[in-house]
Amino acid sequence: MITELENIQDCISKLRNHQSILDKKNISETHKSIGNSVASSVYFSNESKQQQTAIKIGDDTAAIPQADGSHLLFAAEGIIENFLNADPWFAGYSAVMVNISDICAMGGLPIAVTDTIYSKNAEDSVQIWEGMLAASEKYGVPIVGGHTCYHSQNKALSVSVMGKATQNLLTSFDAKPNEKLLLAIDQNGAYYKEYPFWNASTTSNAKKLQEIVRLPHQIANKNLSNVCKDVSMGGVIGTIYMLMNTSNIGVEINLESITKPDSVLWEKWLVSFPSYGYLFSCSEENVAEIQSIFSKKGINCDAIGTITSQKELIINYKEQKIKF
Repeated sequence: MITELENIQDCISKLRNHQSILDKKNISETHKSIGNSVASSVYFSNESKQQQTAIKIGDDTAAIPQADGSHLLFAAEGIIENFLNADPWFAGYSAVMVNISDICAMGGLPIAVTDTIYSKNAEDSVQIWEGMLAASEKYGVPIVGGHTCYHSQNKALSVSVMGKATQNLLTSFDAKPNEKLLLAIDQNGAYYKEYPFWNASTTSNAKKLQEIVRLPHQIANKNLSNVCKDVSMGGVIGTIYMLMNTSNIGVEINLESITKPDSVLWEKWLVSFPSYGYLFSCSEENVAEIQSIFSKKGINCDAIGTITSQKELIINYKEQKIKF
């Protein structure tokens, strides 16, 4: 609910001008340079034949079709230098964690991590390495190689994760009008320092983390949904805009349907980056089963709204209907 300290109109006004949301709304500008898809070839085992296919661009993970009907998944993420300097351990941890989330959002399971790291010397990169190794061990995804360069004046880190979707692939391209929009977030955590990051990862145990990364894969393979997007920078609102762009649809949400920590204002929660957060769209008949899959692991999953054809975001609160 909206607290007495927070006015919904003021909240929406601030969110409209929030930089991380604006960044997500403008991310489609990338396509002006590189287009919406790239051509690729599927090679058949022990044969010279190949089949041309188009890979859509817009998901956080590239999904490369394989001859057996599965998809090879490839995600990559760069970490900004300010983050590496301010909190090197957490920057390293986050670099692995967010790439794993990208793989899971495709209905896949992560296989292995590689990295590229630049620093002044070995000592200058120790905390970054320790953070990466901590995430690798907790999630059970090994770091198998990469590239290290010392004698660099500036720190830089990028991480790549490979994965595989064995059956149904989840994407952000296939949301359809009248489908329900679900939001799953692990709320068993707290904000990490001063960052807009809801941390339910570093404080969790490895067994739980390795179990919950499999839930989108389970949803995909049971054909309960074809659509998923992991909640990232820009929070719920920014991620909804990314889904609207790739699926060319609109969304109408009910603010009162979204569960949040009581002490956190909407202005902060709706732009927060959760360590474990996903949007799904699905037919109404599959809502309860998807919610059950998450609730069995202690994760909240709300039906927060509906996919529309109007290509705009509408936020409902009580009797108010606000065009974002």
